[in-house]
Amino acid sequence: MKSKTWFIPDIHGCSKTLKYLIEEKIKPEKHDHLIFLGDYIDRGPDSKGVIDFILGLQEKPFRVTTLKGNHEAVCIQTYYEDLKLKSYLGIKSKTTIQKNWEAYGGNKTLDSFGVKRPRLIPKKYIQWMENLELFVETDDFIAVHAGLNFNIENPFTDARSMLWIRDFEVDSKKIRNKKLIHGHVPVNLELIELSIKSSDIKFIDLDNGIYMAGKPGYGNLVTLEWESKDFIILPVIDNVTYRYHLP
Repeated sequence: MKSKTWFIPDIHGCSKTLKYLIEEKIKPEKHDHLIFLGDYIDRGPDSKGVIDFILGLQEKPFRVTTLKGNHEAVCIQTYYEDLKLKSYLGIKSKTTIQKNWEAYGGNKTLDSFGVKRPRLIPKKYIQWMENLELFVETDDFIAVHAGLNFNIENPFTDARSMLWIRDFEVDSKKIRNKKLIHGHVPVNLELIELSIKSSDIKFIDLDNGIYMAGKPGYGNLVTLEWESKDFIILPVIDNVTYRYHLP
């Protein structure tokens, strides 16, 4: 049986949706390749459950590639800043980065671990995030969380852009005329479908804003199977609260 390659974008703590997608929709075989595009945590109710589920997948016989997102990068930084924080009169206030992280959904991640301080997140989860890859490349595509900085000679030297960039124009020569597949910036279902079906569009952004259930055209986990170009649109089944100001 021919193997399949599945791209799974930003999950943002929606463990129930992810589990349903894998077990009831994709139903991967042992030779299939699951490529996760990052942003496993924050905003949704069960970031810990998302990571635990993926850890379970990594123990299975099929291939699993996990890319790093900007939310994992911030969580790692927040963890180490909290470790360095000194107390004042026995009280340790929150670091600035923790306050910013919580404003962008990090509070939900802390809740899922049952802790108030980033330093109390079990180290194995931080180490897992630290070991996530920045991109994956095959003969046909390049997958990354956010995108690439095509304004420099070698886009693969700019790690920050792979995690954070929002606006870019693909220079196909710099990626050997391969399709660029990413998440990070939520786009509506119409644009996702158009980019999958069109050979003229040089990228596919699969992020439909799983946490944006209150906005028409958004709030789904969209998953692409590369070889067939079939895609699954799965509405979020976790309890999420949509906040418009989140990037």
